[in-house]
Amino acid sequence: MRTVTSPFDLRHIEIHGHRVGYRCAGTGPVVVLIHGMAGSSATWRAVMPALAERFTVIAPDLMGHGESEKPRGDYSLGAFASGVRDLILALGHDRATLVGQSLGGGVAMQFAYQFPERCERLVLVSSGGLGEEVSVLLRLLTLPGAELVLPLACTNRVHGAGVRVAGWLGSIGLRTNPHLTEIWESYGSLADSETRTAFLHTLRAVVDIAGQRVSAADRLYLAADAPTLIVWGDRDSIIPVEQGRATHAAIPGSRLEIFEGTGHFPHCERPDRFVEVVVDFMGTTAPSSTSASEWRDRMLSHTP
Repeated sequence: MRTVTSPFDLRHIEIHGHRVGYRCAGTGPVVVLIHGMAGSSATWRAVMPALAERFTVIAPDLMGHGESEKPRGDYSLGAFASGVRDLILALGHDRATLVGQSLGGGVAMQFAYQFPERCERLVLVSSGGLGEEVSVLLRLLTLPGAELVLPLACTNRVHGAGVRVAGWLGSIGLRTNPHLTEIWESYGSLADSETRTAFLHTLRAVVDIAGQRVSAADRLYLAADAPTLIVWGDRDSIIPVEQGRATHAAIPGSRLEIFEGTGHFPHCERPDRFVEVVVDFMGTTAPSSTSASEWRDRMLSHTP
């Protein structure tokens, strides 16, 4: 029997000797969708088809996540941003609009900071890197000993049981909450030891027991010329919506869309509205044309 493949199926490419997973579909302006911590490109499955009707959509599995390799290496925001840049170039594109959720928002901002000439717009979705507060669980997982606890808590047996329960509920017409589904899928990925190790390296690069330890707050003025859309759920229990409001106030000309009754995954919980606001944002803004030299001049002339 002939296997029918979808344009949204995962593909692989080798970059710097490492296998990188990604999804790519559509034509038009390039939009890169960057997932959050312990997530993968699959998190965008509810919005990719609609976005691909208008744009070239690229959704990578960040290194250490999904089906990308999980080497013993650098899991900093800078390394992730460089990896996104390399994938875009390897696929034949020079510039893109960056859409990042949670950790992916921090990666998107780091991309804009490192490669301003390649960033056309920013869409920050429940983004990390914009304030100190973050969920208590993530803080606790940065403590010594998490390496010993996670293997006991995150097992294939427990995750498999949860998947079976969700399937049973679906069979009788009850849908599981998309927010809980994303959390559960992230939890399930940590049953793999290599993924678990990469997760802890990534987490500890941006969070400690006091909260988020990496912040773009002192550099948001650099985004003044890059069209920026901020999307947040008003019931986000992982990163509070107040950080989205503060970021909107700090970036002149930015747009803020708060989704009522929505948690940490607006693109999963309200996919139709998410597509609507992204399409409108893309259609009503001109891509940034900031050069590296203009970025430098703005940085040197800035007075805090």
